[in-house]
Amino acid sequence: MRVKMILPALTEATSPFFRPIKYSLFPPLGLATLAGYLDPGDEVTITDEHVQEVDTSDEPDLVVIQVYITSARRAYELADLYRARGVHVCLGGLHVTSLPEEAARHADTIFCGPGESTWPVFLSHLRRGRPRARYDSTERTLDGLPPIRRDLIARHLYLVPNSIVVSRGCPHVCDFCYKEAFFEGGKSFYTQTVDAALAEIDRLPGRHLYFLDDHLLGNARFATALFEGMRGMGRLWQAAGTVQAVLRPGLLEKAVDSGLRSLFVGFETVNGANLLEQRKWQNVDRDYAAVIRRLHDLGIMVNGSFVFGMDDDDASVFDRTVEWAVGRGVETATFHILTPYPGTRLYERMSDAGRLLHHDWDRYDTRQVVFEPARMTASELSEGYRRAYRDFYRWGSILRGAGAQATIRDKMRHVAYAGGWKKFEPMWDLAIRAKRVGRGLPLLESILSGFGGRPSAGHGDPADRRRTVRT
Repeated sequence: MRVKMILPALTEATSPFFRPIKYSLFPPLGLATLAGYLDPGDEVTITDEHVQEVDTSDEPDLVVIQVYITSARRAYELADLYRARGVHVCLGGLHVTSLPEEAARHADTIFCGPGESTWPVFLSHLRRGRPRARYDSTERTLDGLPPIRRDLIARHLYLVPNSIVVSRGCPHVCDFCYKEAFFEGGKSFYTQTVDAALAEIDRLPGRHLYFLDDHLLGNARFATALFEGMRGMGRLWQAAGTVQAVLRPGLLEKAVDSGLRSLFVGFETVNGANLLEQRKWQNVDRDYAAVIRRLHDLGIMVNGSFVFGMDDDDASVFDRTVEWAVGRGVETATFHILTPYPGTRLYERMSDAGRLLHHDWDRYDTRQVVFEPARMTASELSEGYRRAYRDFYRWGSILRGAGAQATIRDKMRHVAYAGGWKKFEPMWDLAIRAKRVGRGLPLLESILSGFGGRPSAGHGDPADRRRTVRT
C-alpha cells in the first residue's frame, strides 16, 4: 500500500516570500508516530509543507492529513484534490476533533481525538475493505507504542530534529485551551512508561532534545523517574511546564541535573482576575517573580508565554506585561491574542454572548482579533499585541533584560539567545530557503550548554527578594 502523509502549512507560513523560523523548528512527530503502525511492506512518505513542497502528481492509495485550525483551508484543498482521483483520504487532528462535521465533508474517514488506539483499528478495517467513516478515541494509553518512524523525516530541514513527546495532554482545564476538546471522551493526561521514554531518547543522535509535551512536569512521579533515568546521558534539553510545577520543591533540581536548560512557562496574564475567569487554577495566587528567580537561580532560561485580550485586560496591559518581563530578565517571550478555538469553553462563552466577529479559521492564529474585547477596542488589542513584540525585542529591552542576569557570561547568553531569535529572522528565512537551517543546531547547543548545572545567586531585582509579588 502506498501511503502519503501530509502536514499542510499554516496560513501565515504559506507565503512564498517568508517562512518564520518557528515553522522549521520541529518535524511532524504525530504523522511519524502513526507511520510506525504501518506494515513493513507499505510505501510511506511524510511531507511537511512548512519545509517541503507537496507533490500532488503522485498516485497513493491512502492520504493522511493532520489538520490545525489555520491549516484547515489548505488541508481541505489537498483532501478534495486526492478524493477527486479516487484516493481514500483520512483527516485527523485538533481541528477535525473540534468540528468533525465540517471535516467529514472533505474526507472518507475522520479521526476524533488521539489516534494511538483508533489508527490501528482503521488499518485493519481498511485492509479488509471495510473502513468506517469516523473513529472516536476513548481508550487512552501509550503502552505498546511502536518506534516513531524518524527515518521518514528529513532531519536537516529542522533546527530541532530531536523533538520528542512522552506524554499526551495536560492535567489542567484552562477554558481557552484547544487540547481540552481534543481529549474529551477519555483520559486527558497520560504518559509512556519511563523505560519506553528512555529508550526513545536513547535512539536519538546528538545531544540536544526538545520535549513537545504540553506539560512534561505534569506527573511528578513519572517526571522524577524520567529525569533520574536521563542523568548521565549528557543531554541538553528544553520543555514546557507550569508555574505550579516550577515552585514544587525538588523536581526542578532533578530536571536540571538531567540536562534541562530552557523552560517554556505559561504565565498567560499579569491580571489575577483573568486566571479565575479562564479556570487557570494552577497559576492562581502564585508568585510569578519567585518563579523567575527559581529558574534563573538554577541556570534555566525562561521563555514566557502571555495572552492578551482576556476580559480583565484594558489598554494598559501591554506595557505592564512587557515591563514586568523585561525587568525580571525573561530571555524570550511569546505573545498571543486570546483566540476562542471551536470546541473550547471559551468559544462557547463567546458564541453565546454574540462576541465572535467571524468564522474565518485562517485568522484564528493568535495574531489577529476574532472577537469583541471587553475593555478595549479590537484595534487597540491588535496594535497593543504588535507593540508588545516590538518593545520586548528592542535592543534596549534585550540589553536591559540582560542586566537582570547575575554574571557577564549570563548577560552575554541572554543577548545572544533573545537577539538571535528575533533580530535575525531574515537570516533564518534565508537558511530555511537554502535548506540549511539544521546547521544552526550547534550554535543553539553552545548557548544552552552554558545554562544550568550551577546555582547562581543574585538574579533579578534584589527588591523582589524582600517582597512577594503576586498576580
